[in-house]
Amino acid sequence: MTDTSIPARKTALRSAALDRRDALPEQYRAEASARIVGSLGSLMAEVPPTVLAGFAPIRSEVDVMPFLLTVRANQIPVALPRLSGGGFVFRAWRPGVELVPGVWGIREPPENAPIATPDFVLVPLAAFDRNGTRIGYGRGHYDRALTALRDAGFAPRLVGVAFATQEVDAIPTEVFDVPLDVVVTEDGVRRFAAAA
Repeated sequence: MTDTSIPARKTALRSAALDRRDALPEQYRAEASARIVGSLGSLMAEVPPTVLAGFAPIRSEVDVMPFLLTVRANQIPVALPRLSGGGFVFRAWRPGVELVPGVWGIREPPENAPIATPDFVLVPLAAFDRNGTRIGYGRGHYDRALTALRDAGFAPRLVGVAFATQEVDAIPTEVFDVPLDVVVTEDGVRRFAAAA
């Protein structure tokens, strides 16, 4: 297999996983999201973060906003990604601060929100495999943002958030792919030794 075939394989895996996610009934997604939020709370309690980065869900993604509200209610700072200069920068957010629509309709903190350095990152994804490899939406923003944190000397805990139907057998990897430490689905918590 040549390297040029990897993006095509990832595109096919992404498309199929997103089709499966989109096909989940709305009621199922709501109930599954609630179970995922419960598991996230237990996971976070193991090693409480000093700053947690989340995301504002789009399309049929897991709804993690109730979890982010609980985190803030427990006085833990929350950050959300904001597209800036071709990549994501994590910026502080708190309830009551209106999120603004960014590129592709992603809701982001305002541009003047302080930059934050998370040590626990909820990572949205299109697909994941049993090794903790993920496929995002194809632009590499999370991989670059997470690599930048690590290059700056930070080692955040990377927690993928997805529905179980988004799991695939195997994802071909490229040099820039950042593996996850954990994936949380409605079926529970999956930990990956390879990412440790």
